[in-house]
Amino acid sequence: MKLFFNINFLTKLGENLQLLIIEETAEDKIYPLYYTDNGNWTAEVDYFSKNITYKYRLVNETQEVLDEEFSLHQLNFPHNYDEFLIYDSWNSKNFPENYLNNKILKNKLSGFKPEKTPVLKRHTHLFRIEAPIYQVNWQLVIMGSNDALGNWNKDYAVNMAQSDFGIWEAAVEIPLDLMIQYKYGLRDRNTGEVFDIEYGDNRWALPNQEKNILQIKADHYFRFKSFEMYHAAGVAVPVFAMRTENGFGVGEFADLRNLADWAKEANLSILQILPINDTTANYSWTDSYPYAAISVYALHPQYISVEKMEFPLPDELVAEYQEEKQQLNSLNLIDYEKMISGKWKFVNAVFELHQAEILKDRNFKKFIKENEEWLVPYAAFCVLRDKYNTPNFNLWKTHKKYIAGKIAPFFSANSKDYSQSMLHAWVQYQLHLQLNDAINYVHALGISVKGDLPIGIYRYSVEAWTEPELFGMDFQAGAPPDQFTDLGQNWEFPTYNWEAMKEDGYRWWKNRFKALEQYFDAMRIDHILGFFRIWRMPMSATQGILGYFYPAVPVRMEEFAARHLPFYYDRYCKPFINDQILWNEFGDERDSIHNQFMNNHFDGTYSFKEEFDTQRKLADYFKTNPHPWAEEKLISLCANVLFLPEETADGEVVYHPRFNIDKTASYQNLPQWEQHAVYDLYVDYFFKRQDGLWYEMAMEKLPVILNATDMLICGEDLGLVPESVPQVMDRLAITALKVQRMPSDDIPWYNPKNAAYLNVVTASSHDSSTLRQWWHEDRNLTQQYFNQQLGQSGTAPWNLEPQLAEIIMKQHLYNDAMLAIFPIQEFLATDIDLTNPNMDDERINNPAVFPHYWRYRMHLTLESLLEKKGFNSKIAGWVVDSNRG
Repeated sequence: MKLFFNINFLTKLGENLQLLIIEETAEDKIYPLYYTDNGNWTAEVDYFSKNITYKYRLVNETQEVLDEEFSLHQLNFPHNYDEFLIYDSWNSKNFPENYLNNKILKNKLSGFKPEKTPVLKRHTHLFRIEAPIYQVNWQLVIMGSNDALGNWNKDYAVNMAQSDFGIWEAAVEIPLDLMIQYKYGLRDRNTGEVFDIEYGDNRWALPNQEKNILQIKADHYFRFKSFEMYHAAGVAVPVFAMRTENGFGVGEFADLRNLADWAKEANLSILQILPINDTTANYSWTDSYPYAAISVYALHPQYISVEKMEFPLPDELVAEYQEEKQQLNSLNLIDYEKMISGKWKFVNAVFELHQAEILKDRNFKKFIKENEEWLVPYAAFCVLRDKYNTPNFNLWKTHKKYIAGKIAPFFSANSKDYSQSMLHAWVQYQLHLQLNDAINYVHALGISVKGDLPIGIYRYSVEAWTEPELFGMDFQAGAPPDQFTDLGQNWEFPTYNWEAMKEDGYRWWKNRFKALEQYFDAMRIDHILGFFRIWRMPMSATQGILGYFYPAVPVRMEEFAARHLPFYYDRYCKPFINDQILWNEFGDERDSIHNQFMNNHFDGTYSFKEEFDTQRKLADYFKTNPHPWAEEKLISLCANVLFLPEETADGEVVYHPRFNIDKTASYQNLPQWEQHAVYDLYVDYFFKRQDGLWYEMAMEKLPVILNATDMLICGEDLGLVPESVPQVMDRLAITALKVQRMPSDDIPWYNPKNAAYLNVVTASSHDSSTLRQWWHEDRNLTQQYFNQQLGQSGTAPWNLEPQLAEIIMKQHLYNDAMLAIFPIQEFLATDIDLTNPNMDDERINNPAVFPHYWRYRMHLTLESLLEKKGFNSKIAGWVVDSNRG
């Protein structure tokens, strides 16, 4: 079988195109394309399969890849032809077919059956276009400049068959030896009317006079108008926050069914939740932090429904269970410690009573077999964590270092740890069954679920234990100072060793996405900036302010010299302390402070004693020797530096300017000329020199990882956003997040009407205050917002009134953004009868407080919300009117 590939692509002198045919069981085959004229390239390939997967790439004279397609071409060949003339176009990742042909589409087209495209020997052309159509009653048509294509008459347009999700084909006989002009359009199957033809220039195809060759016109980029694109509205509720009449003081996976029932009434088609992985480190309230998972695969036991497990509670515990459930479910906020200890008590009782039956269960055995790669180390980790009362494997008496052969016996029946290992495995099995059941129910209602992927892993997690080589265990990840905190954030997670991950094609990330794809249709990538660069701190730091970007183009010694900066390590890289600073910070207590913690150099300057010369040393000291008013001052004084040193892999010491360098007392004590030179270097480092490197870092890893999933990918791109981030996200069609009061530009708030299509818009997030709280944070800003954004005159009311909350919601719905997703609190704010009397109970997280107790619960049950017919129909009307229904 012969394939003749043709593509029009403009190149520069010395550049060439290549065709890569992707083989599942063999190495990719590379074929050169040959230039003909006017930007046209061609290649002839002998091929012996009825389907093919391939892509094009651009190379220079040394075969260096300059550009390549990130979305693959796929074709199926009719059996009654032996030669095919293929006309392609470059398949950009940000074409609608490549980001809209996802799991959400498959939910929308539930029950879809591929339509056959009969290709007969008399046919000359097969027109094929990828165009995901989310309206089930719409059909693609083709019309054009000859009789076979209806002579531009809509009544005679040729119907196309959807041969796969979002792929449309039509085979026609065009015997004329004339250039063919054509366009695609949309027909309403119910009325038969062709109601729209794509805009722009006519497409064209060459005539085909060869009887034994089929010409395949493989088109891309159906020119959708805005109203034809997928738009949706959704609600964001952490699973733990869902309140039902039958809850155990916390939301459970089964409650997703109740949430979906309400969402269906309100015409909301997306449910967004926070991470749901197991975070059990020490069974205390600090485990409530959902972004510190001890396993990126295991589900959190807090979400299990004791009543929906496959085996019942012992009869003697039913009354105790009901009493405890009633007490916990009556609380306004989650009591994490009582809830988790209660659940484990009852789960343990069920397992002990039915253990013999459970261990014989074939489906449970199958689950273990299918998931043993992560499940066996996870169960062993849990057993060892509980045995030694710490997740810190460095402190365990045995198995400090993970060795698979020594962990496998935990699943052997004659092991003393067998029963406990199987308990943890069985709990994961029950969680999987309950989540899977809930997801299937949600999907049956035509609703999709959006999950949340944390950027980091917990320092004492299964992954850090089993594959430490994949992580920078000597560093901590966080974020630079932002609107939440001037000190930055220290998440205490290890960083990633991207070079190690790259060696096996990012297997770790691909497996992670595959696991998430079992349940989710869309995925929010937390802090997507981490794929460009991460803010990292040495282990000696406790505050994020002592971090720097990695990777980064650092400052080297020769640059200090070139800028005429008199670099002196102790002055630039150690905390600068003089008499005035001591007086400003400690007043009359300055002598006692410096006598205890500092060396006096008798020239008006001081330095920390060796035992106190890092933030970590000070923090550890204060754990047993508290100093109520001086602790934070001394720890912050450790950050009064100008540059942070880094030793590279080859032993060179390079430097990074401290963030907000101009706000430090160290900087303010420099001569004015030196301040200017240091600040110029600071601006160059943070805002000019890094973007090229960060673009390269993201493009190296994100395409490979994203191509491993069928989920719609959304990137949380808030914070200090370099120019390379929107460039990469646009090129890879990753939807960006727009939180109105967290604009990336230097403006007080973001106007949602300006949102482009590849965006998720929202009025608040789990990291921010709610709208009702925000209304009170800055009255001057509130007044501006009231007058300028909401278009209201006069003085802003003291509280955010429901009618104003409605305006805010509608402004976020009526725009071109793909998704508009709101926290449940913001929906409730639009109805005076549904608002929480204590609005401060509604905040989920405060990033300025770490660790933070994540304990928010809805104050209403989902069952009662379902009964609010007027409220639900109001929201449903907004959604339909804004073309998001």
